[in-house]
Amino acid sequence: MRILIVEDDAQLARQLGRTLEEQRYTVDMARDGEVALDMIFDQPCDLIILDLMLPKRDGLSVLQEIRQAGIPTPVLILTAKGETDDRIRGLDLGADDYLGKPFSLAELLARARALLRRGSENVQPVLEVGDIRLNTITREVTSSTQKVSLTPKEFSLLEFLLYNKNRAVSRLSLAEHVWGEDFDPFTMSNSIDVHIKNLRKKIGDTDSSIIQTLRSVGYIIRDGDS
Repeated sequence: MRILIVEDDAQLARQLGRTLEEQRYTVDMARDGEVALDMIFDQPCDLIILDLMLPKRDGLSVLQEIRQAGIPTPVLILTAKGETDDRIRGLDLGADDYLGKPFSLAELLARARALLRRGSENVQPVLEVGDIRLNTITREVTSSTQKVSLTPKEFSLLEFLLYNKNRAVSRLSLAEHVWGEDFDPFTMSNSIDVHIKNLRKKIGDTDSSIIQTLRSVGYIIRDGDS
């Protein structure tokens, strides 16, 4: 699942990003309201963690615009201690929950999980192909009922491929989804291939029949009947 962090405090944003990535979420970041809006309208995400005090466009105006556009993505707003009026207005504008700074990372994770569950109520939480099952809520992967331990990037690769089952996924799309702005276009292809190789080994895809390579394109996971 993809989470967008909109926070201009670089240190806090990095801390939140590391914490969420350790839980195998894919994390994107925006430092101001204008960039956040561009990212939200350009690529859907599953949760937005939105600071209210932002450069260029404040969090409340970002929230108002996405709700007016009919975007239902759950929004967790971050507010400074004592900003009661902003919290109330944020909830009135369509925020789903709020956290007052300072907050514990454990509490943020709990709030995020709750909002992601709520947003997934009408979405199939389990993605599968053959004997491979990936639960997007519990973040667990099993192969023939045996639990598979994946790194956050391996999990994100498998999740993205399963979401796009029966569709070719380019290496560039994989890089943008899993690595975000951190990927190096000069080395990304080799890095992705290495991660895919490790992922195949862990899920028992020794003959590459599950994650199939499309030469000069990328990868695809097909249904057994496809």
